[in-house]
Amino acid sequence: MTEDHPLDPREISDLDRVIHSPTRLKIMLVLMSVEEADFTFITHATDLTRGNLSANLTKLEETGYIKIEKKFIERVPKTIASITPAGKKALDDYSSLLGPILDQLRQ
Repeated sequence: MTEDHPLDPREISDLDRVIHSPTRLKIMLVLMSVEEADFTFITHATDLTRGNLSANLTKLEETGYIKIEKKFIERVPKTIASITPAGKKALDDYSSLLGPILDQLRQ
């Protein structure tokens, strides 16, 4: 899409469907803002149920966008998530594709 070529709605099809899900996008945005986060923090930050968060963390981990670790912190088991380089790139690519589309709509 350039000034010579107006908005092409087919470009929406190129969006990463894993990240485009509002639930997973919330999780990715939280993880971009911190080095790592535990399950409880992400639950509160995204306002997701534990079951919904768990299912979506699994999907993001399967795509390689996040890393999940089980740790003991002061003898308490914790699930810790962090975004991977692939996840950062995917979010950047998503933003780079969606941004110009939204800019065109605002004109």
